[in-house]
Amino acid sequence: MKVLALASYPEDAAATRFRIAQYIEPLREKGVEIELRPFLDSRRFSSLYAPGSRIRKAMTAIPSVLGRLRLLAPGDFDVLFVQREAMPFGPPVLESLLSTFRDRPLVLDLDDATYIPYESPSFGKLGSLLKYFGKTDRLIDRSEVVICGNRYIADHVESRGRRALVLPTTVDDAIFKPVEKYERIPVVGWIGTHSTFPLLEKMFPLLQDLSRSNRFKLRVIGSGRREIRVPGVEVETIDWNLEREPFDFADIDIGLYPLSAIDNAPAEWIAGKSGFKAIQYLAVGIPFVMTPIGVCATIGRHGVTHFNAESELEWTRSLQTLLSDFGLRRKMGGAGRELFLAEYNLASNITSLVEIFSGFRASP
Repeated sequence: MKVLALASYPEDAAATRFRIAQYIEPLREKGVEIELRPFLDSRRFSSLYAPGSRIRKAMTAIPSVLGRLRLLAPGDFDVLFVQREAMPFGPPVLESLLSTFRDRPLVLDLDDATYIPYESPSFGKLGSLLKYFGKTDRLIDRSEVVICGNRYIADHVESRGRRALVLPTTVDDAIFKPVEKYERIPVVGWIGTHSTFPLLEKMFPLLQDLSRSNRFKLRVIGSGRREIRVPGVEVETIDWNLEREPFDFADIDIGLYPLSAIDNAPAEWIAGKSGFKAIQYLAVGIPFVMTPIGVCATIGRHGVTHFNAESELEWTRSLQTLLSDFGLRRKMGGAGRELFLAEYNLASNITSLVEIFSGFRASP
């Protein structure tokens, strides 16, 4: 069984790394060969969100478009597997040509509610113009099955009469694992991207107030900012690094996972997030505070593995409780790791993926 996997971004992007790449070797051992072909390579992906002209960035995608056109030449694959979309702009022409006209089944993977229109924080109205937000629903309609990161997305897929399978985004427990903790000035940490940083930024006034009576360090990783200042708070700003990511998660003492409405992103888009950051926190055995929106309300055990918080008062009390009690942090972190191993292990996802791909008869 040969699967052609298309994604917009390289393995530097979490969706490609954790929804496709980490399964390539385990699936190969079970007779499913996956060839991953991202639209952008690592160099073009990193330059996409660096400072500079938006038009010039768009022009750098031309070689990638040509690379996609080469896929139309005769090829040997049994199933077309698309993570979100084959290209980050325009209608789903390539997906249609490769599946419909080549008579190959299309399996779509959605880890976010990409069918909900929103304005790109990096490319603004230009990004919205090129995005073609009707693409996701068209791809859903053409798919034999849609693998969904959460039930919220699956409900939308099923409302369009298509088969949906919920597979949460997870990590390898041998890579994302706890590290020995010791009493120190607690590190309150957040790891994300430039597009989700505004969610953390809205927390800064609360963290500033918290610092007046609690000593802690705020570590921000992957924000895309060179320097972040919060009066009264010691802030450590670090660039995201692929090789260092598992340790960066594990080295935090208290994780932050705020979710709320932000500019240019509708509430439905936030509700469609798959809660992956919470799963990573569980994997490395650290307690965290999270807004229980959408699927996040179902991840972990409130008061056992983490605290849910909606109001500013709940956030403040939860953080104060964790900051003041090293033993509680260890206990909740251990409970989180146990729950992760029980409910979010890779083996279950691998079995489901093998069943999906093997269910399609190999093409003659």
